Amino acid sequence: MKLGYTIIYVTDVPATVAFYETAFELKQRFMHDSKTYAEMETGATALAFADESAIELNGLAVAPNRSGALAAAWEICLIPDDVLTAFDRAIEGGATPVAAPQQKPWGQTVAYLRDLNGCIVELASEIDGDNVG
Repeated sequence: MKLGYTIIYVTDVPATVAFYETAFELKQRFMHDSKTYAEMETGATALAFADESAIELNGLAVAPNRSGALAAAWEICLIPDDVLTAFDRAIEGGATPVAAPQQKPWGQTVAYLRDLNGCIVELASEIDGDNVG
């Protein structure tokens, strides 16, 4: 078993892709001609966005992500080379700051933002396995 995709349902796939390109410097891997599904280049596991209309097509019911609502109980974590620089760039790109970068007791630097859909995005440095636990 391996994790293949993280798919986030959004109201506007092209706007979300543009936001992630600007705020987090991710590159678009693929966008369907219908503009209702796209994938970002993020390494082994794809970060994907699907239009909310796909929820019903897939027979699902979910609470939608909204910028003005309480964030859902999940997050995506991106690992930049420099968390502080990436945090500042994300804010300049339209992300909403939640928690400024801070170093955790185990040595990892972590920051939190919300994207244009209200989703939580964590920026974190690599975890040094020798210092965890």
